[in-house]
Amino acid sequence: MSQHHTQTDLIDAQDGDIRHDWSVDEIEAIYRSPLLELLGRASAVHRTHHDPARIQKASLLSIKTGGCPEDCAYCPQSAHHREVKLGKEQILDPASVIEMAERAKDAGADRFCMGAAWRRVRDGAAFDAVLEMVRGVNDLGMEACVTLGMLEPHHAEQLKDAGLTAYNHNLDTSPEFYSQIITTRTYQDRLDTLASVRSQGIDLCCGGIIGMGESIRDRASMLQVLAGFDPHPESVPINALVPVEGTPLAHRTPVDPLELVRMVATARITMPKSMVRLSAGRTELNREAQIMCLMAGANSVFYGEKLLTTPNPLEDSDSALFAALGPIAA
Repeated sequence: MSQHHTQTDLIDAQDGDIRHDWSVDEIEAIYRSPLLELLGRASAVHRTHHDPARIQKASLLSIKTGGCPEDCAYCPQSAHHREVKLGKEQILDPASVIEMAERAKDAGADRFCMGAAWRRVRDGAAFDAVLEMVRGVNDLGMEACVTLGMLEPHHAEQLKDAGLTAYNHNLDTSPEFYSQIITTRTYQDRLDTLASVRSQGIDLCCGGIIGMGESIRDRASMLQVLAGFDPHPESVPINALVPVEGTPLAHRTPVDPLELVRMVATARITMPKSMVRLSAGRTELNREAQIMCLMAGANSVFYGEKLLTTPNPLEDSDSALFAALGPIAA
């Protein structure tokens, strides 16, 4: 606990003004607080800033799969992890991607996210194809989001002109633990890309992953970086590691679902107005654990059977989840 804030001060701050000056000590104290108290506080913050009946459905598609030169320890798309059994695919045809976006819209998604296994954006035909995809998704009346690796300001400007809503570029973990997970790209590289995105007025979709061997302190440190952005990221994906055979993290013990609940709640308290997105790892949660995450402040989920290359709950199970929540869920 910070020496400068009492527990009462923390509660008042969490339910009141938006803050960008959270300390790691404060955030760790929130994360470690009694679970029922944590849930209550997070739910109160959520209801202050969001319609609790509104749950956004987002669909995610890999538009270029495998062969990534980065060495992210969790990722099956890395070319460094040669034992992973994953077929490589070159960039998809824009017309087919737009058709899949239309199907996702018909299934209830209002945000369509497209991911390419690139280290960085490069000028040329492939990026031109992405711009065409963004324009097509935008024309459908859907929010368009892409994750393409590092980019320069002029790429961000082109994406903005094409109608991009948001750019996903996760921090993944804390600055302190980062080198244990990735060595081919620095933390500053990530921050520079986020600054390029912000410079064009594009929404940030930026979060991280738990369950990679990091400490609770690391989780708090990552949230401290995110909550230090002004404004906060519009979307904060909270992922639990999905271990994939052949990656360095293949044999990590799965995250306890209540750790994911705590992470969602802490993100909600420290970033009250952000969309907190329950992302990878949702297949390991039963219905009740997912509902606890929604009570803790998650108000967006990925909808569809796959997240890039890892599994996601089937639409039938998600339909059952939303039915259990009642007709108020959207």
